[in-house]
Amino acid sequence: MAATPPPQAARWISTFLAAIAADSDASRNTQLAYGRDLLDFSTWAEGRGLELTTLPREAVEDYLVYCDAQGLSKSTRARRLSSIRQLFRFAFDEGWRADNPALRIGGPGRQQSLPGTLSEDQVKALLDAASRYGRTPPERLRALAMVELLYATGLRVSELCTLPQASVRGDPRMMLVRGKGNKERLVPLSAPAREAVNAWLGHLDAEATRLRTEGKPVPKYLFPSKGKEGFWTRQQVFLTLKNIAALAGIDPALVTPHRLRHAFATHLLAHGADLMVIQTLLGHADVATTEIYTHVLDEHLKELVLTHHPLARKS
Repeated sequence: MAATPPPQAARWISTFLAAIAADSDASRNTQLAYGRDLLDFSTWAEGRGLELTTLPREAVEDYLVYCDAQGLSKSTRARRLSSIRQLFRFAFDEGWRADNPALRIGGPGRQQSLPGTLSEDQVKALLDAASRYGRTPPERLRALAMVELLYATGLRVSELCTLPQASVRGDPRMMLVRGKGNKERLVPLSAPAREAVNAWLGHLDAEATRLRTEGKPVPKYLFPSKGKEGFWTRQQVFLTLKNIAALAGIDPALVTPHRLRHAFATHLLAHGADLMVIQTLLGHADVATTEIYTHVLDEHLKELVLTHHPLARKS
């Protein structure tokens, strides 16, 4: 009989798996692998009287020693640490924990993978396709406002979904975002993003007038939905981006809300933005999380040298 995680751990794991499915295009097999890893870890922790909300860094290290003693391969141990690290990062972002106990634990030698991103030309193609995506003018206004905001601000998809209309009214140059864990930060709004958002607000205002005359409630979110939450879900944003990518002639597998967030950070860094500024704009608690983008840029620069330097083109 398979082990059953404690109720709190089960809630953490199921919520985390739903989020990565929407945010990062995680396949069913990937979700199952995460689920197995986290089930094993949570069961191990429960057997030692530990809870995910309070267990310390030493507990994660002890678990890795336990996995090694079980004879698990280096790649399996690296994958399990990655699963644990991502779960606690998600828990930190959601405000379930005030820290990430797995953040600085070294793995068993597997090379750190770089975040996927999009080129500037690909983003331009996405924005052009967004302005044409949808059967009606309002749908096209919504699609363009959504993509412009994701790329211009580096918002997490959950932050985009729950963004209130009040945050962008008055054509602000800076937008207040309430991120995960109820932490607030200011992000700048570019001129194209403000133009797209204002056009979408114009449609929402017309709808609000109609709803008031009919005695119906007026939505408060920027991307309202008839669902019980009142705003677009992560899955709706995710699927819309996939369709926009297909319209733009880009492989939909390459386009997710999180990749637009990576593109925001990587393109800022490539054009000279300070790493600490990018940390603030992304809402990272630790600059070490932001430093991954320097490696992405290093890879980009290396590719430029290998493909454009005269000596690199020698036959």
